[in-house]
This record gives sequence, structure tokens and C-alpha cells, in this order.
Amino acid sequence: MKLKGKNVVLGVTGGIAAYKACEIISQLKKLGASIDVIMTRSATEFVTPYTFQSLTGNSVIVNMFESPKYWDMEHISLAQKSDLILVAPATANLMGKVANGIADDMLSTTIMASDKPVVFAPAMNTKMYENPVVQKNLKTLEKLGYHFVDPKGGILACGDEGKGKLQDVEIIVEKVKEILTRNSEEPEKDLEGLTFLVTAGPTREIIDPVRFLSNHSTGKMGYEVARAAVNRGAKVILLSGPSTLEVPFGVELIRVETAVEMYDEAMRLYDEIDVLVKTAAVSDYRPKEIAKEKMKKGERNEEIELTLIRNPDILLELGKRKGANKIHVGFAAETHNVLEYGKDKLKRKNLDFLVANDVTEEGAGFAHDTNRVHYIHKNGEMTSSETLKKEVIAQEILDRIMIERKTKGI
Repeated sequence: MKLKGKNVVLGVTGGIAAYKACEIISQLKKLGASIDVIMTRSATEFVTPYTFQSLTGNSVIVNMFESPKYWDMEHISLAQKSDLILVAPATANLMGKVANGIADDMLSTTIMASDKPVVFAPAMNTKMYENPVVQKNLKTLEKLGYHFVDPKGGILACGDEGKGKLQDVEIIVEKVKEILTRNSEEPEKDLEGLTFLVTAGPTREIIDPVRFLSNHSTGKMGYEVARAAVNRGAKVILLSGPSTLEVPFGVELIRVETAVEMYDEAMRLYDEIDVLVKTAAVSDYRPKEIAKEKMKKGERNEEIELTLIRNPDILLELGKRKGANKIHVGFAAETHNVLEYGKDKLKRKNLDFLVANDVTEEGAGFAHDTNRVHYIHKNGEMTSSETLKKEVIAQEILDRIMIERKTKGI
């Protein structure tokens, strides 16, 4: 029973998919979880509170002002008691309230009072889901570290066809299980008081409205560093190029697309950080001119010349601003002469240490869950890892950062 001892608060909002919450409860209970249910008033029009009470064995809360089941404030009690809050189905109304800091019922108030992971499983009409206001609220919540199980496409209850159906129960439960078992042991909070800036993912350099230059980076290494750092108590700003990865809970996300955008944000944020970990695979060049319309090929197989200009070197420029109390960690993805190129980059960019890897090695490099890296330190120390999961390498990087801080006396 993988979730034995875990408590999930299940929020049920008003929608035709509310009945599927019964199956979610059933599957979570089979995994050993304890469940408390909070319903919105509109949810009670689809499923009765008694149904959920029978399934969970716990009282179901609807009215924020009904007689409390605990001596302490009930929304605070549930927020503190829970290991995770799952809202399924999650309506546009509920997510909009949370995104804008509105707490006017028991469910939204409990979410606001909680510092535990919150997972939304949206379900609504396709047009509503695609509405720019709803999408803006979803992006706000994502940036704040909330988790999502995206809806799936298909024919909806209203007869429309498109994205908006509640995701399969198995997938929702798997998401809950993954989050609750991700860190089975509470990590030491040895990074409290530190602010990290982690850059991750690729950048895209626009050629025309439909084409761009980029690379194979997915952002996995940077996202793992960000996740590990926030779990160890740091404030983490994740400056990410285009990526489909889930944002780690508690991390502040800033999305960018181009190298220039990443440069501008890094420069703006630099003074407030203690540690820079630059894993992003930034494009070295960008087109000199961006075509306003799609570039068309001619009737013959003509060659097209694309003039490229240098992008700003983020790590080099930040290295010029580096103070004695900051730690800089760089990454180098190479295909040959890894150590030689790494030592040169370490010196030129004023790094405390560099993490280098050969992207042609099996199980290493872009898009893999594993990596094999070489640590090159400013003091001349060089060590190599085995092929390890990126989450393990992330912890090794943080351990080395703490050693560097201790060596510097900061």
C-alpha cells in the first residue's frame, strides 16, 4: 500500500464529471490513503455528500460555517492534516478564484491555507477551457507551482468535441501517487535563506512566423536541480526556455523563448540571488533578420542564405558581475575533448565549478532521465560520476555548492 499514512483532501466542484470522484476515492483507498472530501455547493447538485461520506468513512464538508468537526478552525485543520490537495473535477470558477487570491468557500479557503502540493484536474466545456482568461489563470497557477493533470479530448457531455474531458482516473491517481512518493524522506533544509537562479531548457531563435533555430534540450537537468533545491529549503527562481516539463512545486517559474529574453531576465534577477546554476542550452547565434511572413521555397531547389549574429553570452556577462559571496555553476554539453573544453570554459566564465558531459555517450545528455558528468572545480579538482539519474546528480551538485560556500566562508 504505497500511500499508507498519507492524507489526501479531495475537492469536488460542480460539473458532470463529479461522479468520477467516487472512483478516485476508491483507487486512492486501495493504495492506503486516507481521504477527506470538501464539496462546493454546486457539486452537491451532481453527487450527494452522503455518497462521499460512505466511501471515505469521514464527514464531508460543504458549508464553511456549519458546525466544525474539530476544535480548531476546520480549513486550517484540514490544510495542516493533508499531505496533498486534489481538486477533481476542477472548474474554471474554482481555479480562477485561487489564481486571483479569492477564498470565499471551504475549498478555496483550505487551498489558500495550505503549503502542501495542490493538484488540479480541470474539466469543462472546450470553449471555456480555451478561453484566454481561463488559460491566463492556468498559467498563473502553474507559475506559482500548482500541479495539473490536463484534460483529454473527445466528445463532451454538452455535445461539443474537443479538449475538456476529465482525464482518466488512473492517470489522476498516478499523478497523486508520484507526488506523494517523490520524496519519501524529508530532506535536510540546509539551503534555507539562499536564493537560487536556475536556467533550464533550450532557447528558440525565430526565423519566420513558423520556423526557429533550437537544440535538443528538454530542461530535465535544470528542473531536477530546481526541485532538489526547493525541497532543501532554498527559494528557487527557474528561468526556463520552452519545455513541457511539470514545474516543481514551490518553484517560481519565469518562461522565456529567446536567448536575449533569457539574458535580460538573468541580468534583472542577478542582484537578488546567492547561487547561479546555469543548465540552459542557450543558442549561440540568432538570425540577423526575422522574416515577417513565412519564407516560401521557389519553384526550383534554390539555396537560401541565413545570416546569423552572436547572442549575448549570459554566463560570461554574469561572471563579470560576480561578487565574492556568490556561487556560479555552469554546464558544458560537448561531443569531444570534454575535459579540455570544460577547463577553458570554467576559467573564461569565472565559475566555481563546471558540470560537463559528453552528449554522445549512451544514457547521457539531452532528453535522458540519466546522465554521466564530470565535475571540474576552480581549485583544479576533477571527478567523474557513474551514469546516474538526473535527480541524484542534482543532489550531488547541491552538495558541491554547499562545500564551495563553506570553503569561501560564506
